[in-house]
Amino acid sequence: MKVIVVGAGVVGTMHAWHAVERGHEVVHIEREAEARGASLRNFGQIWVSGRAGGEELDTALRARELWEAVGARVPGLGFRAIGSLTPVRNALELAVAEAAVARPDAAARGYELLTADEARAVNPALRGEFEAALRCERDAAVEPRTAQLALREALLATGKYTFLPNREVRDVVGEHAVRDDRGETHGGDAVVLCTGAALSGLVREVAGEIPVRRVRLQMMQTDPLGEPLTTSVADADSFRYYPAYASGALDALNAGQAQDPTAAAHRMQLLMVQRLDGGLTIGDTHEYEHPFAFDTLEDPYEHLTRVVESLLGRPLPKVRRRWAGVYAQCVDTTRVVHRQKVRDGVWLVTGPGGRGMTCSPAVAETTANELGW
Repeated sequence: MKVIVVGAGVVGTMHAWHAVERGHEVVHIEREAEARGASLRNFGQIWVSGRAGGEELDTALRARELWEAVGARVPGLGFRAIGSLTPVRNALELAVAEAAVARPDAAARGYELLTADEARAVNPALRGEFEAALRCERDAAVEPRTAQLALREALLATGKYTFLPNREVRDVVGEHAVRDDRGETHGGDAVVLCTGAALSGLVREVAGEIPVRRVRLQMMQTDPLGEPLTTSVADADSFRYYPAYASGALDALNAGQAQDPTAAAHRMQLLMVQRLDGGLTIGDTHEYEHPFAFDTLEDPYEHLTRVVESLLGRPLPKVRRRWAGVYAQCVDTTRVVHRQKVRDGVWLVTGPGGRGMTCSPAVAETTANELGW
């Protein structure tokens, strides 16, 4: 079988990976020299902890399993089974963490409630003041800016994979084929369009208006911290954002503790991961209203700096870079991904939202299974 994959972000690359793993030939087409979208502009987190119970959690856990297996074969992914800590500072936040630990699927997530001293033993860089921390043992990390490159190098070594950069697919031609902007047609037995947040143009033409929206975020990265941050770190605002924490305790938190005005205005949470070079990737905001701004705003960065410094108990290293990104999210956020047959032999896979880096191996595996690869 020959599979044409359009889009070299993490979702597209994982579809290519599964096709090659099953013995098929892959032609992988990317409109840029390299993918430059949300697949690079994220935390690199394999984030199990906050996922909704049911399909979303099952997908994340399967993806976590696949990431670890692929990481053992492709060291350039930088896979680390580091887990996460979410420090809590008062009784209302602590009650949400306790409710999470009481979930029937808490063991599958690796939830554990730690005292402040126990949390600092796990992650000594957390020298700030807090009362306790929710640990999620199943969370992990990879290097988002280099993961696709490492996967591609491994794919090229198989002899079954061809990468065609700087080609924008403009048309789906009949069954099982696409035409690029150089006028070349690429045909096979199946075509998978993994176009990320590019929802107009080709996608609108072949699929119409789909139930997927675009979401914009702001993030930043620092110089090296100078010491290990041994886990990912979140703050209690993540309880407000992720569906796993829905509970009566969360309702009480929302009613009894107002979110910081800047965090509320920009729909913020703190997530923080240390890169292999020692720097910290920190975010993020969520913007849903179109048209998106073309600039980045300083207030969210100042808020994130204050929160991080309060948890680390020390000044943040110099910020090396700031950026904005846009990802595609299913309007019905309970759906893990939008997968649609748009022509005979042609499928569109998009809309994982902020779950793309986490769930892409399992999303691609499901596509491969459903298409009978």
